[in-house]
Amino acid sequence: MLDMRRLRLLREVQLRGTLAGVAEALAFSPSSVSQQLAQLEREAGVKLLQKSGRRVQLTPQGELLATRAAELLDGLERAEAELVTSLDAVIGTVRVAVFQSAAHAVIPEALSILRSEHPDLRVEIVEREPEAGLFDLAARDFDLVLAEQYPGHTRPHLPDLDREFLATDALRLAVPPASAVASVTDAAHLPFVMEPEGTVARLWSTQLCRAAGFEPDVRFETADLIAHIRLIESGNAVGLLPDLVWAGREPALRLVDLPGMPSRTVFTSARRVSAARPAVTAVRGALTRATGFLTP
Repeated sequence: MLDMRRLRLLREVQLRGTLAGVAEALAFSPSSVSQQLAQLEREAGVKLLQKSGRRVQLTPQGELLATRAAELLDGLERAEAELVTSLDAVIGTVRVAVFQSAAHAVIPEALSILRSEHPDLRVEIVEREPEAGLFDLAARDFDLVLAEQYPGHTRPHLPDLDREFLATDALRLAVPPASAVASVTDAAHLPFVMEPEGTVARLWSTQLCRAAGFEPDVRFETADLIAHIRLIESGNAVGLLPDLVWAGREPALRLVDLPGMPSRTVFTSARRVSAARPAVTAVRGALTRATGFLTP
C-alpha cells in the first residue's frame, strides 16, 4: 500500500523541482524529504527520481505516480469540502495570499466583517506577489488568493483554479498636491517612483510612459506603495498608482487621469475542488464588501 503522505511529497517534487524547495514548502528537512521519497520508491518497487544537475527529475513512472497522486489529493480535498459543506458551518482555517496594496486597503475591513459575522473562523493572511500566490494556491499552500491583472497582461491558465471577479481598480498618475502636471506627458522631465524591475506593475508603467513618448527617469524603486505615496506627497517624485491604495479615503496628493482611463482587474482564485467550502465562500463575500468603494 502506497503511503498518501509520501505521495504528496512526490507531487511536490513534480511542482517545485528540488528537494530543498519541497522541504521549505512543507517545513521538513531536505534529508527527511529524501528519506521519505526513498521509502516510497521501495514501496512502489520502481525508480521514481533521478538527478539532473541541482534539480531532480521524475522518471516516467514517477511522473505517472505524481499525476495520480494529484488526483488522489484532489479527491481527498473534495471529500473534506463536501463534508464541511454538508454541515453548513463557517468554521476552520482559511489561508489567504494577498498582494501588497490589498493587504493595506481591503484586508483590515474584510477581517472585521468576518470577526463580527463568523467568530469561529480563523483567517491567516500572507503577502505574496500574484504569480507566486497563484502557484502556491495550486500547490495547496493557500486556500484562496487575492490577485490583480494589469491591462494587456495575461496570467498562465491554471485549470485547477477558478477565478472570481472582485473589482475594477483605476490606475492614475499621482503628483504632488501643488504640481501643475495635467497629463502623463507633462511628467516626462520629472523623477518617478516605480515598483521593482521584473514586476508586472513596473512593466506596465514603463510601457505607458514609452507610449507617451519618453523614457521614465526612475530614481526610486520600491515595492512598498506607502513609500510611493510619501515620496509623491513630499514633492520628490511622481508615480502611477491604483485607486485601491486609498481604501476609499481622500488622497493627500493630486491624481491625474491617464489616456484611455486604464484599470487593473482585482480577482480571487481558489482550487475548484474546495471553492464551495462555506469558509472560503464567506471570505470571498467579505472581500467583495470590503472592496465596495471601488465599484463605479
